[in-house]
Amino acid sequence: MGAPQNRLFELAIRLQKLGVDITILTAMPNYPQMAIYEGYQNKKYIYEELEGIKIHRSEIFVSKSKSILNRLRNYFSFVYSSAKIGKKIKGNFDFLMCESPPLFLGYSALYLARKKKAKLIFNVSDLWPESAEKLGVVTNKLLLKLAYDLEEKLYKKSSLVTGQTQGICVNINQRYPNVKTYWLPNGVDLNYYNPENITSINWREKNNFEVDDFIFLYAGIIGIAQGLDIILNAAINFKNIKSLKFVLMGSGPEKEKLLRLKTELNLVNVVFLEPVSKKEMPSVLKSINAAIIPLKKLDIFLGAIPSKIFENLAMEVPILLGVDGEARELFITKGNSGLFFEPENEANLITKILEITSNKTNALQLGKNGRIFVNEYFNREIIANNFYTELKKI
Repeated sequence: MGAPQNRLFELAIRLQKLGVDITILTAMPNYPQMAIYEGYQNKKYIYEELEGIKIHRSEIFVSKSKSILNRLRNYFSFVYSSAKIGKKIKGNFDFLMCESPPLFLGYSALYLARKKKAKLIFNVSDLWPESAEKLGVVTNKLLLKLAYDLEEKLYKKSSLVTGQTQGICVNINQRYPNVKTYWLPNGVDLNYYNPENITSINWREKNNFEVDDFIFLYAGIIGIAQGLDIILNAAINFKNIKSLKFVLMGSGPEKEKLLRLKTELNLVNVVFLEPVSKKEMPSVLKSINAAIIPLKKLDIFLGAIPSKIFENLAMEVPILLGVDGEARELFITKGNSGLFFEPENEANLITKILEITSNKTNALQLGKNGRIFVNEYFNREIIANNFYTELKKI
């Protein structure tokens, strides 16, 4: 469960179909509750197979505490256990692909790439530690220096650095012109997320929504970067419109704070729901009218593309996008699949909510435009095929 997990597993499945022998080394499942799943508890190692892919799981320390110490214990426990288990996996490999963040997993990647005689591919989905520094998540100068030094070493030691957005690739090449980068975008399975395949829907009824309710959904991590208080503050203005509902589905470090804010503001039109499995998401998205996708107003997010965009658009859900830069250019200007509001601009979001609810015919058309756009430019099959071609060049 989770955006990076889904993205990488979907890529692995498609590469295997193209003839690549894939092995995954990961941790015991724990996201988003930050608790080891039942059946995996108190285990140092588990081997399993999912859809024919070999998966090795090693232990990891997890805690619901937000302290920097526990976060570091979380990161480094898997750095250690992955290196320990990884070196026992038989055989050499052509490539070792490492996801970042967490950046510190790069220590294990460097060690195992050397052990397995593999070329390192470093996959960057977030410019860490830069984003952590600018969000104020990490302020310790020594820790930041160690992180920036590791980031530079990983880029220079990699045969290829893949960036989830074009902005990430540009940022890396501006700082390190000799590093070879490749845009490996997120995408969507258009067959899995297909509104025409969803026939039985009881999500509204199960969650006590009316048939005529206009539902705005945010589904994903409830974290600092998203700045989700903007949704609650905007919702104040629609408390008297009983048919207008705002749903926040997910878990994360900011959830308790937002629940308190909901109580303080007496927001009966805001509903918090627990995250659901990937299997349930198509039915959820089929049941809503629009999605709100915000991020904080930081320059580093000008190159960000939240993964939730793709599933919403594939399901013909129009988006209210509070992300400027690359995402706005692609999905609003070029794809015409939603409306843009300025990040952290509550008044602007209110205006766009009014606009999309007052013209439901246009909202439906924006959603249809979205599916057409992601099918053309962000189809997982095409992404995997292009990446496979790139691998053969290295």
